[in-house]
Amino acid sequence: MKTLKDWTLADRRTDGVDLTVSGRHLMRIRVLEDDLIRVSLLKDGAWRLGRTWTVAPGGDAPLEGRDRDSLSGFNCPEPRITDDDTLVIETATLRLTISHPLHLSWAARIDDEWRTFVEERRTGGTMFGVRDHRHAHFLLRHPDEPVHGLGEKTGDLDRRGRRFEMRNLDAMGYDSETTDPLYKHVPFTITQTAGAGAWSIFYDNLAPCWFDLGNELDNYHPAFRAYRAEDGDLDYYVSWAPRMLDLVKRQVRLTGGTAFPPRWTLGYSGSTMSYTDAPDAQAQLEGFLDRLAEHDLPCDSFQMSSGYTSIGTKRYVFNWNHDKVPDPDAMATKFRDAGVHLIANIKPCLLKDHPRYDEAADAGLFVRDSETPDAPEISSFWDDEGSHLDFTNPDAFDWWKDGVTAQLLEHGIGSTWNDNNEYEIWDREARCAGFGEPIDIDLMRPVMPMLMCRASEAAQRAHAPGERPYLISRSGAPGLQRHAQTWSGDNRTAWKTLRYNIRTGLGMSLSGFYNIGHDVGGFSGPRPGPELFLRWVQNGIFHPRFTIHSWNDDATVNEPWMYPEILPQIRAALGLRYRLLPYLYTQLWRAVTEDEPMLRPVFLDHPDDPEAWKEHDEFLLGPDLLVANVIDEGATERRVRLPRNAHGWADFQTGATHAPGAIVTLPVDLDTIPLFVRRGAVLPLSTGAMRAAPEAETAREFHLFPPDEGTGEGFAYDDDGRSEGGPHRVTRIAMTASRDGIDLTIAHEGDESQGPARARIVLPEGEMRTLRLAGRIITPGEEITL
Repeated sequence: MKTLKDWTLADRRTDGVDLTVSGRHLMRIRVLEDDLIRVSLLKDGAWRLGRTWTVAPGGDAPLEGRDRDSLSGFNCPEPRITDDDTLVIETATLRLTISHPLHLSWAARIDDEWRTFVEERRTGGTMFGVRDHRHAHFLLRHPDEPVHGLGEKTGDLDRRGRRFEMRNLDAMGYDSETTDPLYKHVPFTITQTAGAGAWSIFYDNLAPCWFDLGNELDNYHPAFRAYRAEDGDLDYYVSWAPRMLDLVKRQVRLTGGTAFPPRWTLGYSGSTMSYTDAPDAQAQLEGFLDRLAEHDLPCDSFQMSSGYTSIGTKRYVFNWNHDKVPDPDAMATKFRDAGVHLIANIKPCLLKDHPRYDEAADAGLFVRDSETPDAPEISSFWDDEGSHLDFTNPDAFDWWKDGVTAQLLEHGIGSTWNDNNEYEIWDREARCAGFGEPIDIDLMRPVMPMLMCRASEAAQRAHAPGERPYLISRSGAPGLQRHAQTWSGDNRTAWKTLRYNIRTGLGMSLSGFYNIGHDVGGFSGPRPGPELFLRWVQNGIFHPRFTIHSWNDDATVNEPWMYPEILPQIRAALGLRYRLLPYLYTQLWRAVTEDEPMLRPVFLDHPDDPEAWKEHDEFLLGPDLLVANVIDEGATERRVRLPRNAHGWADFQTGATHAPGAIVTLPVDLDTIPLFVRRGAVLPLSTGAMRAAPEAETAREFHLFPPDEGTGEGFAYDDDGRSEGGPHRVTRIAMTASRDGIDLTIAHEGDESQGPARARIVLPEGEMRTLRLAGRIITPGEEITL
């Protein structure tokens, strides 16, 4: 690769400029918003891949991809452009300065002055391959600036000092502290500066790439951070905001928003490889329902692993093993009657001895070999070899839809678990149909799981029109979240996995993936002991995806009742999950409509608290709940440092109040689930629910956590839990607290018929102030009309 140095101004535009670089390349700079600038470098003036599937400011990209030249969905304000020895592009918020030799520097307007927040290294900011499409981008690195993002990564949440690779892999049994890469490709970082706000950079390129954030040192350059890609286009988006939270929301809007699945997806979901691997799989699966009833435990869904498709020891998508599952329809009916939704595992690679392999090969449905274009590519897959379906071929897309419909939906299984979709095709030039314009697989590997999900989703929508679909996908890239829920893959059972999976989840959330979770109890390795299993469940209940899933080395199964001695504590944790459902559902709705992350590191809402930026095991669920699980083996106490906020915190269980920034040391036993509430919050909670459907609630409560003096607010979102665009209601409760009492007002938006008609108002234990609703004194615990 060579460093790019020489440039000239080729064209001024109302939305930016074009530069000629090194006499041959085209650099496009486009102002998309006052706080968002895009830089694209086209080798020899042409895109390597002229489409994107990740950028979708309008909500989604076309199946065939969005034209990279399109600026639809952006406001494109006209910047002020000055051209002297340097070129300056200025908006109301940002200033981009381009100087000689080629050097880009970004500044933000803060307190009426321009402050630089990031710039390229002057010893070479951009490098391009001479005979290939490799490229690299180098920015100055400040060691005191924390860097977050990159989606699904292991280790600490702050990524400084490490190198990361983006190359989707089936990393079964990964080490939660060190393994890299994992399943997803998320080339996005956010950096907090010391005095110039926060900034983010998103590289819209899905070819394999690396981020070096301080691991590499070079005597000939100042401290730098590097992005290097094997192929594709250098096409990146730089955004700035005073607060990191705004950049998180910007990223999810840039990549198309968040899917809104049914309410039941927030309930407990069972799963294990063992049931469907067993010779009596149907009996095992139906036995799960019997044991739920026996132990009187809530559950809303079951994720059915791929053993139901087996022939011998191998897996064959869209094949029912009727020796294991004699009557899928009867089984699905039994689950439906129990109020438990079935979700089926499906895989996009057909082994060479798949009963329908020749059919698919003859129809040209597979990705093609690079040297023999008429032949399917052949890759390792599940202890054999097979070929991957090419979802950029409309015939393959339709074949998949037909398979989902005929083999799953028509048997009463309404949701899909799109798994093993990393597309580990290492013939880099294997050819994808590209919807009529062939593409090398290396340029779009992470697109395939997204298109797989879209094919599954299309089938689900056609089968149940008007219903919100639910999909899960293990692999993907930015944009996956607008179709599917995801999780951190096949983790390994260990105490440290519990700790570091929290960080992995927060990294995904900061990168625009809000609806996430982990395999509770650990997927692979030894079965968890009673204490570890309990602590994992107590943590899992606070994640959007709450699934107990396992493939233990000793063939045991992680189930709520696996250790009778801790079943009371497991039942209590599940009960807390269902009690929190109105709050969880409201946060999911906010993620969809307001781009608010559900899981939040403490610094996201408390950026001015220096202690909040340290590595923490605590996290926020929505803006109001601080989760401080016990995650150390044999712990007898839990020390929690509460973030600095306006009014302090209250213990969720006892109501005891704590000052902002207080350090609290709690004695803990196996029953303890440390949970704190922001004072000023109003939490909507349910009572008696054994399913997540709205009609399962026996009563609604609003729990107030008033400050000593000041205002607070909370709200609840309600609908039927399943309809697309159906009627809904938002109930808002505002409170004003003083020494004399607590005054409430209630307001509604939307359809009054949705949600409960009445609710109880609950104050913390020991709160003695008078409670008034619209001037009328009410008794704490009194049921009122909403």
